[in-house]
Amino acid sequence: MPGLEALQSVQYVTVKGKRFAVLDAEDWEALVEWLETLEDLEIARQALAELRKANGDREKAGWLPWEEIRGELD
Repeated sequence: MPGLEALQSVQYVTVKGKRFAVLDAEDWEALVEWLETLEDLEIARQALAELRKANGDREKAGWLPWEEIRGELD
């Protein structure tokens, strides 16, 4: 379920004068996943903007050579 649908599934309860939003656990997980995807997209947009600003030069854009960081991902 996309994040917006999860947000629309919110139900509200009032306890001791405080209003709380209640989500199904699956909807909550979908919302978190959606937000993580938005974060990842923003990171990618920023990286692309930096690369364009550096005229495609990865080193000037601050990117590390793949050979240097390849082992860190395993």
